Order: sequence, then C-alpha cells, then structure tokens
Amino acid sequence: MDALRATYGDDDSSDSNSDTTSSPAPPAKSEAGVDSTLSSPLPPPPLSLLDPPNSLGTLDNLQTGQPSRVRSFPHVEGNYALHVYIPVYIPSTSKKEMCQFLKKVASLVPDLYVVDVDVPLNGLCKDEHKLEQVALGREFHISLGRTVAIRVHQIDSMVAMLRQKLQFQKRYWIDFNKWEVFVNDEGTRSFLSVEVLTGGQAEITKNIQAVNEAYKLHNLPEFYKDPRPHISLAWALGNISDSLKNVVEEVKRSCFRGSLQSRVFTCKFNGIECKIGNKTYKICKSPDEL
Repeated sequence: MDALRATYGDDDSSDSNSDTTSSPAPPAKSEAGVDSTLSSPLPPPPLSLLDPPNSLGTLDNLQTGQPSRVRSFPHVEGNYALHVYIPVYIPSTSKKEMCQFLKKVASLVPDLYVVDVDVPLNGLCKDEHKLEQVALGREFHISLGRTVAIRVHQIDSMVAMLRQKLQFQKRYWIDFNKWEVFVNDEGTRSFLSVEVLTGGQAEITKNIQAVNEAYKLHNLPEFYKDPRPHISLAWALGNISDSLKNVVEEVKRSCFRGSLQSRVFTCKFNGIECKIGNKTYKICKSPDEL
C-alpha cells in the first residue's frame, strides 16, 4: 500500500510530505553454477503473511473510490525525495478522546482519508478499535523542512551536515494544543491536523532553522518563514479549508461544551530522522536513548 507523501503549504504539515516514488531496486542476480532444474518449486507462502504483524487484516474493502493524488514535483531519474522530521507517536491515553473527535468530523465531512494509508475515515469509524489502530496507531511526522528533490551526489553531504547541526538535543515534551486545517502549496489537498502551540515549539523552531541552513548550503528551498509545527491525521481532495474549519469548530463546541481545551495530547521528543528515497537515516537520537 503506497504511503502518502504530502507537502503542505499553509504552513507538516506547515509540514506536508509530497507524493514520492523511489527508484525500484535492480533485479537480483542469480548465483552462477546453480541448476534450477534440480530444485523443486517451493509452495506459495500463507496468505497471512500478506498482512503486517499486529495488523487488523486487509483494508482493501475500505479503499473503494480512492481519489488520485498529485505529485508536488515531477519524478526525475537520479533524484530522491528528501524529508527531515521528528517522529511522533500518539499516547494510548489520548486515543479514545481523539477517536470521538474524528468520528464526529467524519460524519460531517465524508470525503476524508487517513494520512499514509489512504482509506476513507468514515469507513473506519464503524469499528472504534480499527479506527484507533489505523488512524492513530502509526508513526506521524513533524516536518522540519520542505519535502524536496535531492541529487544522489548530495545525499552523503546532506546527512553529514544535518547530523553535525542537530546532534545535541535536550529532553523535552511536545504539546499538541489545537485541531487545525492546512492546505498544501498546490491547493490540491486539505489536511486535518493537530498543531503545536506551546511546549516544544521553541525547540522545534530551532531545529527548523538548522535544517534551513543545511538546505541553503545545498541550494534547496528553505522552510516557510512562519512555520507552524503539526502532524496531519486525515486529508481531503482539493481546497476545502473553509468548510473543514467550520466543521472542526462546530465539533470542538459539541465535544468540549465551551470548556477550554489546553491540549489534545502530549508526547516526548523522539529524536530526528531524515528519509531519502526509501532509506531512513537517524540524525539524532531521543535523549532517552542516549
């Protein structure tokens, strides 16, 4: 199942990852001297292997009518998509309340899809356990730079520079305070997101500045001037930001009945990673791993 890669513009997903396609690996060479006629064919693998560990089974029945996605930049041979980010995991203690919020939004906006797995959100809402696992049980990303194309000869230099600039990180907590809506630069997709407004914002802003310096030295476009760190949970085709924001505000009022919600959830800083094509590089570890 193809992962969603989006680049946001209203700025994650301030950051958004663009749709990317990595170059396929070359076919494996057969070992010399092996006579294939002497080997009996192996039986096919069990169908259960087609589902990843801890999965809830196939989601194919939820993927009907999936809209097509638009690349943020054209694929060029020898180019690889670069994305620098902080991995985020939603704590189990926050998932129940977030699921209730998502269910109410999905009932009013039926064309939302889950980020990365691209299945209809309202289809998952029929099974709360599946909604929690599929929509909230994965790794999310706070983008520290735009998702851009990098040439193969720049990869080693970029990784080394990012590690040099970001190697020293203190332990801190990240507060996701606000449900928000973002739109990518092309206006082709809208995103239901959770934004960081207080705890962790200063540290993330410093990281973005460091990534900008590395990008600039590699002649790559810098991040947005006023970055708004966030993770995105769902997306819809086209620019529906006005209507989606109205729904979010309506659901907030119904869920919290006028009370002030200080945060949606809080998580620990989990280090910084860089994905280039299909390969992920550890730029710096979480202080808990040191």
